[in-house]
Parts: sequence; structure tokens; C-alpha cells
Amino acid sequence: QVQLVESGGGLVQAGGSLRLSCAASGRHFSNYVMGWFRQAPGKGREFVSAINGKGDSTDYADSMKGLFTISIDNAKNTVYLQMNSLKPEDTAVYYCAEGALMGRHCYNYWGQGTQVTVSS
Repeated sequence: QVQLVESGGGLVQAGGSLRLSCAASGRHFSNYVMGWFRQAPGKGREFVSAINGKGDSTDYADSMKGLFTISIDNAKNTVYLQMNSLKPEDTAVYYCAEGALMGRHCYNYWGQGTQVTVSS
């Protein structure tokens, strides 16, 4: 069974940066798609970014372009989300997910999430 474990969340001041990690086990994700989603208090789950297993195709929500960067380390079977210029509205639980198709839907496995809190 695929297991995803997020890490790297925490408390950061507005304007700061964090790098989230998602370590996958159970199978190598080279043939799959990895995505990041987030859920802010009182809001639904929101797509952030996705990358294919080869690392040669990426997708970002419009609001994330130029600020967040997704990447993959295949040797470590880990996907990262580099978040820069963080704002209080970026406060959310961030989830890692794995799916079979590139895009914003059809993700089959989810991690437990990691809390990101951005203070004013």
C-alpha cells in the first residue's frame, strides 16, 4: 500500500519561506503524478501544484505561479514544495497526494498533512 508522509511545516513570519517534503513508500512514483493541496480554516481543499514522476511536467494554480516551486528527487522518492514570500492567507494544512494522471483530479492516495502557519 502506498503511504505518503509530509514534513516541513511549521510557524513562519510573513515574507518567509518553507520547504515541504513528502516521502512516499510502497512503490516508486516515477510512473505516477504527485500533487500538493491545501485546506485553510473554513475552506475546502485547494489545488496547489503537481508534477509527474519524471519531473519534466509541472502544473501550478494561478495564485501560486512564481511563488511556489514543486520538485522531485527520484532517488529519495520524495517530492518537495518550496514556498517563498509566504502570506498569512497561505496558512493551511498542506497535503501530499499521488495519482495516475497529470492534472488536478483523480488522486488516489493522500498523506496526513502538515500544518503551515504564517504570522502577520
